[in-house]
Amino acid sequence: MRHLLCVVLSASAGSAIAQPIAYTPTLREVLQAVNQSTEVRIARQAQTGAEADVLTADHAPLPVLSSKLSQIDLQNGLGAGDWIGRKRIDKGVGLDWTYERGDKRALRTNAAQRTVAATAAEAQEAVLQQMLTAQAAYYDWLAARERVQLVVSLAEAGREAVRAAQTRLKAGDLSQQDTSRIEIDAARVAADKQSAQLDLSRAVLALSKVLNRADIAAIPAGNIAWPELPNTAAPAAPSTEIGNASAAAAINARADVRAARERINAAKFTLDGAYALQKTDPTIGISFDHYPGTSTRLIELRVQIPLTWGYSYQGEKARAQSDLRQAELTEERVLRDARAELARLYEEADSLTQRTTAFETDIVPRAAQVASQAEFAYRRGALSLIDLLDARRILRTTQLEVLVARTDLAKARTALLLRTAPELLVR
Repeated sequence: MRHLLCVVLSASAGSAIAQPIAYTPTLREVLQAVNQSTEVRIARQAQTGAEADVLTADHAPLPVLSSKLSQIDLQNGLGAGDWIGRKRIDKGVGLDWTYERGDKRALRTNAAQRTVAATAAEAQEAVLQQMLTAQAAYYDWLAARERVQLVVSLAEAGREAVRAAQTRLKAGDLSQQDTSRIEIDAARVAADKQSAQLDLSRAVLALSKVLNRADIAAIPAGNIAWPELPNTAAPAAPSTEIGNASAAAAINARADVRAARERINAAKFTLDGAYALQKTDPTIGISFDHYPGTSTRLIELRVQIPLTWGYSYQGEKARAQSDLRQAELTEERVLRDARAELARLYEEADSLTQRTTAFETDIVPRAAQVASQAEFAYRRGALSLIDLLDARRILRTTQLEVLVARTDLAKARTALLLRTAPELLVR
């Protein structure tokens, strides 16, 4: 008995290993997975590089240590004695350091710090863009699974209709032409099943790419659980005063807008740094000389000043001004695109809500009622087969259309939440 129990348990364990449980992700898991995407990691490496630029910018010019041998008399010779202490060679060790004026160090450091802030915001924008792509792939996967379920049930109903038609044909109660029509309609539904399964395979591959996993559930089992999005107050219309204020706050909080503004700040500091180049930086130096026969303790002090004759850094200033103007134009474009996107998201969410509600509360119930009445009338001989097939096709079409409408609405609402209140989805 114990041996039999061990065999059963071993077989069960082997079966479990051979058939691993497919992974069914949630919306939150999909959104969190984008943090490991290649695009996000590239953006974060750009931020790391910008942080390194701050270290590069925030230091003074390094001192320069120099040594020399001079006063080497080739005509009269160097004299007797050792090379270090007695030969007539002027040996010197010097130190030179450039003194920066015009707050150059502070300006370039501030520019680098603003660039860090810009790249950090750009990394956040990269995360959000990947979330928008990921949520679309997630809802496409859910919709594809539900469509397969729907089409499979329709295909089964079509096969039942074909079997019933063939039975009636053998009994002489149905013509060969009507039987062929029913078979053709069932074959069309079976073809739709193949198309739905192909769409599901594509959706699984797309979601697997987002999650970097190969065990995404494909075959639907039971009811498909769609995520419940947070219930938030409906946003005010952008045309109202309150709507404009809320839209402006949402736009100002966007990562791409903040990045564009930080780029402007960095360009301004760079421009100030270009003008600061007009203040020359002297190089101050000191040397200690050892010259046997003259003196073994000589001190040299020196100052070097660059002469900017005929050039006042016009190129650097023009380049910095051009970069600032480009940053300002970029901010203008980003703001324009942000306003347009926000208005589009509001409009899509409102329009798709109305469309989905119309399908769920009116169109689909009426199509189902018409199909049910057509089935009843056809069985009583009060309706032609063509009208029955037409009623069935209308019901199938509306059932698929409501699925598309529900998917589009979920995408639109999630995208709007990601743009206006992402903390409600990812905490």
